[in-house]
Amino acid sequence: MAWYHTFFEGLPQQAWKLNQNEEYTLWEVDFLADVLELQPDAQVLDVFGGYGRHALPLAQRGYQLTSVDIAPDYCRELSQAASAQGLPIEVICGDFLTVPLADTTFQAAYCLGNSFSFFPYEQMVQFLRRISQLLELGAQLVVHTELVAESVLPHFVSRSWMPVGESEELLFLMNSTYDPLAGCIEAELTYVQGTERLSHTVQQYIYSLAELKRMFSQAGLTITETFSDLEGELFRLGDEQLYLLAVKNFK
Repeated sequence: MAWYHTFFEGLPQQAWKLNQNEEYTLWEVDFLADVLELQPDAQVLDVFGGYGRHALPLAQRGYQLTSVDIAPDYCRELSQAASAQGLPIEVICGDFLTVPLADTTFQAAYCLGNSFSFFPYEQMVQFLRRISQLLELGAQLVVHTELVAESVLPHFVSRSWMPVGESEELLFLMNSTYDPLAGCIEAELTYVQGTERLSHTVQQYIYSLAELKRMFSQAGLTITETFSDLEGELFRLGDEQLYLLAVKNFK
């Protein structure tokens, strides 16, 4: 069983939510609506949708959302929020690679939140092909990651720690090693809150933008734009994050 099947619960889940900025999230939602060229009532796929920080505001704008995530607590939270607000969000809980999905095609999709690093090569190609199969021809996909090789390797840090959230009651510590033959960072992540301490070992696979371009192409997706921020600045070597826009060009 891969590490991400059991990672997103308890302190890691709490830390992720505390580390989010609502203003920035809404800026990302504006960005998605713009670059994905969303039309009224568009069917939109949220890959690794979590607790719905993007799905909820997009649904509030009238788009039809399907969110897939592996964390039961996140899925329950999103389902309850969508139900309470009467929003058009279908929540599917399971591993995106294997969970059954309805015979639906989408006009757009996105995968945000830096979760685009879970898979080794063979599974990454499978992952991209599944997204592509769910998209209409001409539909667009946005991906966000801080773990593309051009971002990580020039500034690789093996050990770090930081407080999470404004109260600084929760600490996050990271001890990492990089395996260049596997193209993989193995990291021990430790979360400390009061007397509670929890550690997980995770693997994050690092691809260059050129490698991603080849894998996207195998899946019938063509990368059309690469941005370093939400203002549309061109992505360059050493930039801390990547927003990637691709289009489905064949079945």
